[in-house]
Amino acid sequence: MAKIRILVRGSGDIGSAVACQLFRAGYAVVIHDIAEPVATRRKMAFTDAIFDGSARLENVEARLVEKVSLLDGLLAVREIIPLTILNFRELLQAMQPQVLVDARMRKHSQPENQRQLAALTIGLGPNFIAGQSVDLAVETTWGDTLGNIIREGSTSPLAGEPNPIGGHTRDRYVYAPCAGVFHTSHQIGDIVSQGEEIARINETRLAAPLGGVIRGLTHDSVPVEVNTKVIEIDPRLENPQISGILARQARIARGVLLAIQAWEQNPGN
Repeated sequence: MAKIRILVRGSGDIGSAVACQLFRAGYAVVIHDIAEPVATRRKMAFTDAIFDGSARLENVEARLVEKVSLLDGLLAVREIIPLTILNFRELLQAMQPQVLVDARMRKHSQPENQRQLAALTIGLGPNFIAGQSVDLAVETTWGDTLGNIIREGSTSPLAGEPNPIGGHTRDRYVYAPCAGVFHTSHQIGDIVSQGEEIARINETRLAAPLGGVIRGLTHDSVPVEVNTKVIEIDPRLENPQISGILARQARIARGVLLAIQAWEQNPGN
């Protein structure tokens, strides 16, 4: 039996966790993203394959693929996860995925109707409506329902504060105060002091909001829009968590896997 082909949209930490889980479960997975993603948690994701050609997450490798003709062979062998920035419609036509997972986490955008793009479509994050914009949705908000499969209705709206780390919530993030090109010479894992310059957008200086370890950092030379999250600090100097798949992302990925497995057992529902 041919392996089910799954297209994951978004190479950030959540999309990468989903792709990693599905790849380990035996599916043929491809990740699609834009050419210059603004993702910050790049040590928790496959995003850097776009910039460096390959990236590893928990012993799984994703590799940038720039020719659609290579996909069939790579999906058959399943040694790596192909990550591509090819034209999305061209990719859909060539790949013919049975399942599409939108993990772009565009929290402030209304998602387009994607139900016609694959036999099963799954949306992650706010604003998805199961049965309308996608077939199924998976809850991504912290709480008892995190990772739950939604078969009808909406995911939770964007609300509340991020999960606290060392007593800090939203104050550990830096958001772009203006649009422009993000420049930094720092790396994820660097120790910084409060007020230390970490990056610039054009000529606008961006400083560390508190002391700690850089956990998230948009890649150098990527264009960003105003209010884009570009920096995250982990205030814990001892044992900061800056890489790997976190508990929240793992629960979301598990929800996606269970949704696909249930669909396989009963494709009509």
